[in-house]
Amino acid sequence: MSALTQDSPATAGQTGTTVLKVEGLTVDLRTGRGTVRAVDNVGFEARAGETLALLGESGCGKSMTAKAVAGLLDPIADVTGGEIVLNGTDLAALSPRQRRKFAGPELGIVFQDALTALNPVYPVGTQLGEAFRIHHKLSAKQAKEKAIELMKRVGIPEPESRVNAYPHQFSGGMRQRILIAMAVALNPRLLIADEPTTALDVTVQAQIMALLRSLREESDMAVVLITHDLAVVAEEADTVAIMYAGNVVETGRVADVFSNPRHPYTKGLLESVPVNAERGGELNSIPGSPPELHNIPPGCVYQSRCPMVQEICRARRPELLPIKDDGGNPGRHPARPATATALPVTVRAAACHFSEELDND
Repeated sequence: MSALTQDSPATAGQTGTTVLKVEGLTVDLRTGRGTVRAVDNVGFEARAGETLALLGESGCGKSMTAKAVAGLLDPIADVTGGEIVLNGTDLAALSPRQRRKFAGPELGIVFQDALTALNPVYPVGTQLGEAFRIHHKLSAKQAKEKAIELMKRVGIPEPESRVNAYPHQFSGGMRQRILIAMAVALNPRLLIADEPTTALDVTVQAQIMALLRSLREESDMAVVLITHDLAVVAEEADTVAIMYAGNVVETGRVADVFSNPRHPYTKGLLESVPVNAERGGELNSIPGSPPELHNIPPGCVYQSRCPMVQEICRARRPELLPIKDDGGNPGRHPARPATATALPVTVRAAACHFSEELDND
C-alpha cells in the first residue's frame, strides 16, 4: 500500500468510522543476544467516538504496539512489517520528517508517567502552547492564551495564575490533566492513552478516565487505551484486543468478550479478578509467566500456561479467526482470513485451536 490509501478519512460527527487500521504490524528488537520479535503480525481497528483497549499482562507488547503506531520506538526497535493507516494515510510508509506533521493534528499520546513526560525546566503554559506555535504559527502571547483555554478545558482550577507554574508545583492528577491537554490541543482524530492512571489514587483515576471519556465524546476522537486493568476496560472501552507475547489472541466487543471469553488466556485473566474473595482465602491466578522474547515457542504462544494444550498447539500457531456466537452464527461480519489483516474489532475472534470448546460455565 502506498502512503496514501483510497479509504475516506474520518471526519467529525462520523461516530463508528474507522480512524486507525493496523494490519500485520511486526516490530523487532536488536539485543545483545540477537534480534527478537516483540510484536508479531498484530492487527486491529480503532473507530471515531469509541475506545479500543489493548489489554494484557506487563510485557505482552501493548506499549510497544502503541509506540510503533505513534512513531516513538526506541532506536533499537524497528517496524519490519505491516501497515499503520491513520485517516487514509499509511504512517509506516512515511519518512520521520513527514510523520512528525501528524503528531498533534492527527495523533496525540498520553504517557503513563506525567512527571517524566513533562519538561521540568519550562512552565506548563510554555509546554502547552508549543503545539500552537509550531503548527499554527501563533505568537508567544497567543499561545499562552490557548494554553489557558486548554487548562480550563481539562479542569485545572485558576489557570490564569497557574499557567506560569512548573510541573513539580502540580499534583500527580493535575500533571496528568496537563499531559492530556497537550495531547488533545490540536483536536487529533486519534488519542493513544498508555496506562494514563498509573500511580494515581482511585479517586483521581476515576476523574482522569471521566475526563478522557468527555473529551472523546466532545470531539468524536478514536481512543486506544493501553492497560492491564480489567475494571477500567469494562467501564470505559467499547472494544478490546487481548495481547499475549506480542500477539493479539482475542478481539470483540467488551461485553461479549468478558461475558463469554473464547481464548484460555482471556478466561484466565477474568478468573483472576477477586470478585468474591475472602480475607485469607486463596486468589486465582494464571500459573507460570509469559515466555521471554528470546524463547517464544513454535506453535501457540500460550501453550506453556494453557490448561487445554494439545499436540496441535505445540505444532501449529493458531490464526486470529472469527468465531461463532452463542447462537451458532459467525460474528457481525462474514468470516475472512486474518493473516496480516485487521479484523473489525466488532468481530468476535480468537487465536485458539479450541475456541469453540472452551467451557465458560
